[in-house]
Amino acid sequence: MSTALPTRTLGTTGPRTAALGLGCMGMSALYGEADRTESVATVHAALDAGVTLLDTGDFYAMGHNEMLLGEALRTAPAAARENALTSVKFGALRGPDGSWNSYDARPEAVKNFAAYSLQRLGVDHIDIYRPARLDPEVPIEETVGAISELVEQGYVRHIGLSEVGPDTIRRAAATAPISDLQIEYSLISRGIEDSILPTVRELGIGVTAYGVLSRGLISGHFGRDRKLGAGDFRAFSPRFQGENLQHNLDLVEQLRKIAEQKGASVAQIAIAWVAARGEDIVPLVGARRRDRLTEALGALDVTLDAADLAAIEEAVPADAAAGERYPAAQMAHLDSER
Repeated sequence: MSTALPTRTLGTTGPRTAALGLGCMGMSALYGEADRTESVATVHAALDAGVTLLDTGDFYAMGHNEMLLGEALRTAPAAARENALTSVKFGALRGPDGSWNSYDARPEAVKNFAAYSLQRLGVDHIDIYRPARLDPEVPIEETVGAISELVEQGYVRHIGLSEVGPDTIRRAAATAPISDLQIEYSLISRGIEDSILPTVRELGIGVTAYGVLSRGLISGHFGRDRKLGAGDFRAFSPRFQGENLQHNLDLVEQLRKIAEQKGASVAQIAIAWVAARGEDIVPLVGARRRDRLTEALGALDVTLDAADLAAIEEAVPADAAAGERYPAAQMAHLDSER
């Protein structure tokens, strides 16, 4: 690899990974059209830069994202491929029309999903395997227990969680070692700070933070008059609607003043803020293009001192965002919000 990035360890039992990970979802779904060739090139560029953690889900465009990532891994240089860590979420049920149809985290489903993910990714093991959401019909102990069996069999290296609250985290950790919790965390999504972050730190569980740019909202690149296609998740997201959007973009402009003083971009300041919240947190960036990846990697060179952090807090206070992070129906599935 051409560059040595700083590294962090995911919890007390998880793998050591570069301090910035790549979320691959947007290369296949939810943010409008993406170019497959550029997507693969972006994964290759990330690996070449020293990024190791690659995050996907088996339900992202009904397997498309895993197949794309599998292609990228297959065509990457051997050294880069060997250093890559795959993080896979499972459990969301989809229809052929793209509809979302609840979750399934029964032990037999866990193993079924894993078998298909291994095939689509073209790997002999998954580095971190996690249920995307809590299945209210299945005790978390049963789900984690099934993943633990996959660990014993060599198909999975580490067990992760996603978007669950303190009680579920404790029950999962009492069942088997948990490497990390994947959850949304950004300047305008700070709900984990009250009870979830203290819980995972008490238990020695790391955090992989997604949505660090709030789906582009606080990237500094989202225009006030931008039109979103019908297939773009943000067209239905409360934070991107009407007055909410205008309010949130006003926050971005306050952040831009700080970024300019630091000689950094808005996105770099937002990513650096998440990274500065603790050595146990690895931000995931959803770059779909090489130029956006390069910008995100630049955040690792941004140092925020106490004065910078205070200025950021003043510009974007906790709970300053207008609108929930998901539509109401999806918020109802979040154990982390209960």
